[in-house]
Amino acid sequence: MSKVAVIGAGTMGNGIAHVFAQHEWQTLLIDVNAEQLKRGRAMIEKNTERQVSKGTLTEDRRHQMLGRITTTSNIEILKGVSDLELVVEAITENPQVKFDTFRALSRLTAPSAILASNTSSISITEIAGHTGRAANVIGMHFMNPVPVMPLVEVVRGRETGDQVVDRVVEIAKQLGKTPVVVRDAPGFVSNRVLMPMINEAILCVQEGVATPAAVDQVMTLGMKHPLGPLALADLIGLDVCLAIMEVLRDGFANPKYEPARLLRDMVAQGKLGRKSGAGFYGYSD
Repeated sequence: MSKVAVIGAGTMGNGIAHVFAQHEWQTLLIDVNAEQLKRGRAMIEKNTERQVSKGTLTEDRRHQMLGRITTTSNIEILKGVSDLELVVEAITENPQVKFDTFRALSRLTAPSAILASNTSSISITEIAGHTGRAANVIGMHFMNPVPVMPLVEVVRGRETGDQVVDRVVEIAKQLGKTPVVVRDAPGFVSNRVLMPMINEAILCVQEGVATPAAVDQVMTLGMKHPLGPLALADLIGLDVCLAIMEVLRDGFANPKYEPARLLRDMVAQGKLGRKSGAGFYGYSD
């Protein structure tokens, strides 16, 4: 049985672990925050219960799937997992924290292990520079919610090996996903296109052009988007949107990517969207 380690048990991390375990990978879910790890496990259990109620997963398969997930807050455990094929990092979108994590992964895992990042915007080439095995480092950018969304943006760093790209594409297909290979650039394709649209939607609210609901209605009813850009920003997390806009601005050295002042203000106030209970909309659950 193939083995994967997922680093980070937040929204993306627990979703990634869910999908791997569902497709019969032995899955190690790691988070230094024990409380976050507990919440991540609980979310996987809740989401699999929903799958059973919808008839997309049997109770027996759910039980087997949950049995394939092991959780720990000790990343050093990776030293003893010699047959680990893949690590997927899904921690906070902070470059220095990611660099530190990949230095640790390079030290703890076998040289043959593929080290993948779920980063939504940070340079894979730069991350790889902190590992000593750049050929084995790749971007594996899942979409939220991971169990539902079909896309995996496979991001090829400057030194990522052909065999690693081919294997990650194959793995994504095994997970029932559609892999799309792109080259390393600020924001890749997904967020280079998406985040400026979200930023413009925020500017419309900031400038008093329209309410959040009106902006979202224009895009859902007029452009057939399944979710308006501001509701989507709340789902992604406004702090994440801000971090990605800053990566785009700095990476391209272009002021057109300057984050909206309203976005900065909301993040400073702790209004991060769904995860904080308030963003452009209010959330009770």
